[in-house]
Order: sequence, then structure tokens, then C-alpha cells
Amino acid sequence: MTETTEAIKISRGLTGVYFDRSPCTFIDGRAGELRYRGYSIHNLAEHSTFEETAWLLLHGDLPTAAQLDQFDRELKLARTLPGAIYDIIRTVKNAHPMDVLRTAVSALAAFDPEVADNSQPAVLRKGVRLTSQVAMVVAAHSRIREGLEPIPPDPALGHAANLLWMLRGEKPSRDAAGLIDRDLVLHAEHGSNASSFTARVVTGTKANLHAAITAAIAALSGPAHGGAAEDVMKMAEDIGEPSRAADYVRGKRKAGEPITGFGHRVYRAEDPRARHMRAGVEKLSKEMGEPRWYEILQGVVTAMAPYARHGVNVNVDFYSGVVYHLLGVKRDLFVPLFAIGRVPGWVVQVIEQQENNILIRPLTLYSGPEPRQYRPLAERA
Repeated sequence: MTETTEAIKISRGLTGVYFDRSPCTFIDGRAGELRYRGYSIHNLAEHSTFEETAWLLLHGDLPTAAQLDQFDRELKLARTLPGAIYDIIRTVKNAHPMDVLRTAVSALAAFDPEVADNSQPAVLRKGVRLTSQVAMVVAAHSRIREGLEPIPPDPALGHAANLLWMLRGEKPSRDAAGLIDRDLVLHAEHGSNASSFTARVVTGTKANLHAAITAAIAALSGPAHGGAAEDVMKMAEDIGEPSRAADYVRGKRKAGEPITGFGHRVYRAEDPRARHMRAGVEKLSKEMGEPRWYEILQGVVTAMAPYARHGVNVNVDFYSGVVYHLLGVKRDLFVPLFAIGRVPGWVVQVIEQQENNILIRPLTLYSGPEPRQYRPLAERA
């Protein structure tokens, strides 16, 4: 047993283990680089839209104008939920939004006529429907739990703007819609993260897309994966004033506690997505007369600068939470917004797994007792 233990390398958390190839997402954690289908996240964040980025992820290249127009129409036609889903949301309205979302997506499987069709064309069609339906579930629950009726989608609005419209009941400004659109682009895909790997594991059993997305949502609901944006906003409120940021960081570090929004499982350099939300926070906080939020965040960044050489850098969620707060999004909806952006990425992961499917079955190395004899209950002291 000792010889076997020494011969086997344990990679806890599967750190550094490559389990497959993917033509979709390139990540260089040391250089702080992220590409979707070969396109830099910087170009996509600055020039693309969520709809265009979703097409890119799902189909492998940027769409033509005609393809994008058709895709936009398909997304808008899919902005509908069966009446029974609204009933389910009402029944579980007091649960956390991520639990409501997981339950609703699972239930949607019962109403999708192609639920059992795992062919790629069918998965793509279901993926389009879920991309729109996930946003509708989140918005509908937000209204229902407040005793309000869900707001019907507006076909004149794009995906991000319509999301804000359904959440708040007022047409968002171009800047507000643009910020959420950028946020969705930045969160659309990120390789084999916990929720995406979960979707692949489920797909490996030949389960359907709804099952894989339901499981992915469950994985994302854990605070170690999707909870940073919510925690950053709480941290900013705890700090209260920019002048207190340095003392706050100093106290946390002295206690051996992490600073929320810093560090990443993959990135050793700054998360390349972070800069695009940083600019949005600065502009939005000043325009809304609440510059202290941006100043608090920058105070934390300054205080954390000495740790950058150790690979502890700011990540995308450090700025996202304050953007959501400034736009009037409730704190427990921060992670559901992450999920809304990630749906196309999950669908891509499912499709890639299906292309050369295999049951994902890693091993654990036994470290328990040597063989023992069973003793009848009467003989045990």
C-alpha cells in the first residue's frame, strides 16, 4: 500500500490537470490573457455585444449582419415562459434567487419539445431558448417576491437592456444597458471552471441540456465560485469611506483573512476582464453622485498593491458588484446575473463534451484501514 501511494500523484481539485481539448476559450493565467475563439476579451468587451459574443461562442466565428439579425430575432422569440413556470416561481418565491433559478430551469425541461434530443442542432436551439428564459426567470422572480407582476419583455430592446427593463420597470439609459451588456460578455465563457466542468460531467452521462444547465447553476450558487461580487459590495459598505480602505486591508491581512475580489484560481496577473468593469464603475459612480464607491475600491487596490507580486490581483467580480448596486440590482441577484451571462458558455461546454463523449470518472486513492473482519453485532463491545 505504501508503494502504491508513493507512485500515484494526487491533484486535489484537479489543479493543473488537462482532461480534454477545446477550440473555444484560451486562458493564460500568468500573462492575464483571455480569448474567445481566438478573439481577445479586450476587443470583444469594447466593440462586441452579448448577442454577437454568444453567436461567436456557439458557432465558432463572428456572425455576418444577416446571421446576427436572425440570432437576435430567435433570442427575442424565446422570451417566453410557460404559465406553470410562473406558478413554480410563486411557490418557491421566498428561496434564494439561485435556488429559484435552478428549480425553474429544471422544470423547463418538462415543457421543451426537444428536451430528449441531444443532437447538436437541437442543443443549439435549446441553448438559445435557455439563454432568453434564464433572464426571464431571474427578472420574474425579482418582481414576484415583491408582490408585483412580471414585466413583459420589450422586443425593441436587446438582451441586456431588456433584462434591466424586466427587473426595474423602466427603460435603461444607453450607458446602463451598455455596462450590463459588457458584463454579460465578460462572463459568457471561462473554460473549465467549476460550473462548466459540472455541466460536462452531467453531459458525460448522456443526460440532456436542461439537466446539465441545472447542475451548472447549482455549482455556481456556491460562494466559492459565484459569490465574490456580492461579497465585494458588502466589503465596500463595511469600509464605508475611502480613507478607511488601507486600515481595513491591513486588519484583514493581519488576521490572515483574504480580501474579497482578489486572487483567482487561474490568473496570477490581473484578471483581464477587470479593467472593463473598473472604467464602468468610475464613470457610473461619478454620474450618479456616489463617487465614494469607486474611491473605496481603488483604495483597496492601492492597499493590496504589495501583494500583486505574489499573484494576488484584482478579479472581474471586484468591480461587477458595485456596478450592479449602482444600477439598482438587489444584492442576492448578483450571482443570477453571472448565470445569465454564462448560459452560452455552458451550452458550448455541453456541445464540446458531446462531440467526443466519455463518462467522466476520476479516481480517488484509498487511504482507509487495511482489510478487516466483520464482527456480528453481539460480539462488539
